Amino acid sequence: MLKQTMALPVGTLYISILSEGIRSISYDEPSNWEIVAGGQTEQVIYTNLVTQLEAYFDGALKQFDLPLILVGTPFQKRVWQSLSEVPYGEVVSYKDIAISAGSPKAVQAVGQANRANPIPIIIPCHRCVKSNGELGGYNGTDIDKKQYLLALETY
Repeated sequence: MLKQTMALPVGTLYISILSEGIRSISYDEPSNWEIVAGGQTEQVIYTNLVTQLEAYFDGALKQFDLPLILVGTPFQKRVWQSLSEVPYGEVVSYKDIAISAGSPKAVQAVGQANRANPIPIIIPCHRCVKSNGELGGYNGTDIDKKQYLLALETY
């Protein structure tokens, strides 16, 4: 396992990578956090992640291509898949994602799945807003990060 941090305009990210892919990205320091170098496979994935995140924040990358390890309920995984299909620079409502995930009445559950998103930015939960256009929460963290990411994508 590789555990690493990365400083970005939205703050420090805490990244966990296994040989199969990225396991988590967090804005908050996990308990008992300790940087771990990882093996060669994890280092390659980390290098690709850094390259793609830098390109994204430079405005040169519109879609990520990275191996992800998603641990969640079947509903959460459907929500995260639906979020991953929202194009760069576009926003959708929680209701749109609920419909796309096959549970049109589960709007509030979509919000909870967004909050539980283990890999923000890469899985773009910041592109999901309330039906009235208000931003709503963002992955359990400050709304300013969501505002920044949407502005970056010229929302």
